[in-house]
Amino acid sequence: MVDYHAANQSYQYGPSSGGNGAGGGGSMGDYMAQEDDWDRDLLLDPAWEKQQRKTFTAWCNSHLRKAGTQIENIDEDFRDGLKLMLLLEVISGERLPKPERGKMRVHKINNVNKALDFIASKGVKLVSIGAEEIVDGNAKMTLGMIWTIILRFAIQDISVEETSAKEGLLLWCQRKTAPYKNVNVQNFHISWKDGLAFNALIHRHRPELIEYDKLRKDDPVTNLNNAFEVAEKYLDIPKMLDAEDIVGTLRPDEKAIMTYVSCFYHAFSGAQKAETAANRICKVLAVNQENEHLMEDYERLASDLLEWIRRTIPWLEDRVPQKTIQEMQQKLEDFRDYRRVHKPPKVQEKCQLEINFNTLQTKLRLSNRPAFMPSEGRMVSDINNGWQHLEQAEKGYEEWLLNEIRRLERLDHLAEKFRQKASIHEAWTDGKEAMLKHRDYETATLSDIKALIRKHEAFESDLAAHQDRVEQIAAIAQELNELDYYDSHNVNTRCQKICDQWDALGSLTQSRREALEKTEKQLETIDQLHLEYAKRAAPFNNWMESAMEDLQDMFIVHTIEEIEGLISAHDQFKSTLPDADREREAILAIHKEAHRIAESNHIKLSGSNPYTTVTPQIINSKWEKVQQLVPKRDHALLEEQSKQQSNEHLRRQFASQANIVGPWIQTKMEEIGRISIEMNGTLEDQLNHLKRYERSIVDYKPNLDLLEQQHQLIQEALIFDNKHTNYTMEHIRVGWEQLLTTIARTINEVENQILTRDAKGISQEQMQEFRASFNHFDKKQTGSMDSDDFRALLISTGYSLGDAEFNRIMSVVDPNHSGLVTFQAFIDFMSRETTDTDTADQVIASFKVLAGDKNFITAEELRRELPPDQAEYCIARMAPYQGPDAVPGALDYKSFSTALYGESDL
Repeated sequence: MVDYHAANQSYQYGPSSGGNGAGGGGSMGDYMAQEDDWDRDLLLDPAWEKQQRKTFTAWCNSHLRKAGTQIENIDEDFRDGLKLMLLLEVISGERLPKPERGKMRVHKINNVNKALDFIASKGVKLVSIGAEEIVDGNAKMTLGMIWTIILRFAIQDISVEETSAKEGLLLWCQRKTAPYKNVNVQNFHISWKDGLAFNALIHRHRPELIEYDKLRKDDPVTNLNNAFEVAEKYLDIPKMLDAEDIVGTLRPDEKAIMTYVSCFYHAFSGAQKAETAANRICKVLAVNQENEHLMEDYERLASDLLEWIRRTIPWLEDRVPQKTIQEMQQKLEDFRDYRRVHKPPKVQEKCQLEINFNTLQTKLRLSNRPAFMPSEGRMVSDINNGWQHLEQAEKGYEEWLLNEIRRLERLDHLAEKFRQKASIHEAWTDGKEAMLKHRDYETATLSDIKALIRKHEAFESDLAAHQDRVEQIAAIAQELNELDYYDSHNVNTRCQKICDQWDALGSLTQSRREALEKTEKQLETIDQLHLEYAKRAAPFNNWMESAMEDLQDMFIVHTIEEIEGLISAHDQFKSTLPDADREREAILAIHKEAHRIAESNHIKLSGSNPYTTVTPQIINSKWEKVQQLVPKRDHALLEEQSKQQSNEHLRRQFASQANIVGPWIQTKMEEIGRISIEMNGTLEDQLNHLKRYERSIVDYKPNLDLLEQQHQLIQEALIFDNKHTNYTMEHIRVGWEQLLTTIARTINEVENQILTRDAKGISQEQMQEFRASFNHFDKKQTGSMDSDDFRALLISTGYSLGDAEFNRIMSVVDPNHSGLVTFQAFIDFMSRETTDTDTADQVIASFKVLAGDKNFITAEELRRELPPDQAEYCIARMAPYQGPDAVPGALDYKSFSTALYGESDL
């Protein structure tokens, strides 16, 4: 600071606090050259001179008071150059050369020249203004010099949208007053006469100071005085103008108005900075809020999908068989509904969730935010693991259901067969124990005894013939036990009763034979013919019973070959009927011969054949029954043959459609792979092409629906295999789901490339060049390349790579160390390091502006500077400030800003 006390003891100056003007050089530009009119005008307009004197004097004093002094007469008080030099030091913040001591004219001229030289050093061209005129008190030259200083230090640096100082200040005024009625700022003279423009400027920045709606355009003096008084009292802007002078002048002085308005600009410049800072913070917070919303959507969708998987897996893993076919068929129908109705939307949700996750990560990367890490258990990998578990549980479930239905079907068949054989056997054994226990031989005649012996032999033959049936009954019961038949208890009870009765019959038969043989010695004759009849009638009767049983036996077949085998066996059986009929005739002939001999020898037969209960009437009745059952069996076999032919038609129909749909899906998968590698045209063209391709795939869905309908018919017909195709419905479904997922993921990759291109400012030509280079080095055409191919790609684009630099780049493009680099990672790398993005430091600087250069900010300041929702967003997340200069309610904006970008505290 100049030692003005030594130069002029009459001034009592205090220490300078520094100026608020900016230093620097440079030309004043065209506008400064226009100030030559100070030389061309011989005299100032008296009204303008008065306005300039007052305004310039007030402006100078607004700065000189910082040094503890002021001026009274502008053309007198600057004549010795001392206060002029002091003014320049205050407004520039720089030191001027030491003023000369003494009060002679030469000392004053030298001091004024030092001030003029300093002004000239700042790039100001002083035209026709010399030190002598200032020292001589030339008012015109003194006002011109002060105006030059005002232009250089108060107006020159004002620039809005690269305009000159004057135009910049005017544009600033127009923008700030644009919303106000009756205000139209077009210049710095008559536009301000009614005083509304001054009030509008104050109200725009400090609305609590002005009641603008109460001002009247037809009362300019009141308006002007209101603005001047408020500015002086609350904004520390001295009153530089008189309302009466402005109203009473046709055209107020432009320089005086500009000087006064520039004070408003500088007074509110801090608000400008705060507004800019607030806008930056709002932008950053808006990005963060949107990303948090996307994260919350992901968490919710992931939780819902995982919950559905959690509920579904136990149902698919429940392999507890039901007791009846109807219950198992209902489980099969439930499973079909799950595959057709419930699972497809979840497949779409899983695909969309992956797409949303990728899009969110791209947005975070483009906005320089840390990658999104879902909460524990909700990672994409967790969802994929859960989905794999679901599909593992699903795998084999349908096959298990069908096998269970077949098992139950066989069980029902075996149970019915058991009941039939058991009923026949029980009917045969009815009364046999009583007959074997009867002691009729004790009072019988010799002929009766012989008859009883023959009858017993016939019974033993019959008993032996029934041995196979008993063994079959036991075998069926054993098989039902092994297959876990639900009514095994009753089957076992009945079987055990039959076996116990069979053992009793065996013991009783042996006892009766012994008794009859003991008595046989006393008997001599026996009716051979009746015996022969009994011996032949019993096996024939048993054959007829077996034949009736076989003809009524149920059958289950699954192929045309099986039914044709049954038809062939039935035809073979029918071919034996003529021989059986001849045997029947022979047996009946024996019976007739016995009666003929008795009649011819006048033998009186006592009732029926004593050796057997199988009478000719029984034989004829059963033979007639066999004759009736044969055509019924023919009809049942032909019906089953027709059913199997229909099943074969269903197999061929399904195979024909599956053999078209399966290869079509495979072809489309291969085409998508080629498209994702060989994309041509703009990204938008590629996206549109992929979406048309996706629509063509979706349009193919009716073919799958038709195949599902055919598959439904096959399952309803209980068809379990198909030799005409290698494609199952499960293969087709999985292929279709993979096809939809692949095309959706490919579309999402292109959308993310568009997002990256637009955010990073990549041109279409650059994107095409990136794609062409990537495809060239992607030798396997898989959409990704190994580190060696990627190194070659980087070298081809002009990178000079050492191992350390290449390892750094690989850690960026392959953070998971998979060894592969995708196209998306490649274009991210090519654009990341040259793109300007918001940083934590920039956000911290913006908060510091809003906080008035403090290291903390208060909730009140946030609510005043930011929109309500974003202010509350910050307040809820900012930690209390813990610094030594903390005050109650102080918030830490630095840690908050670094947290936005995933960085540690500065």
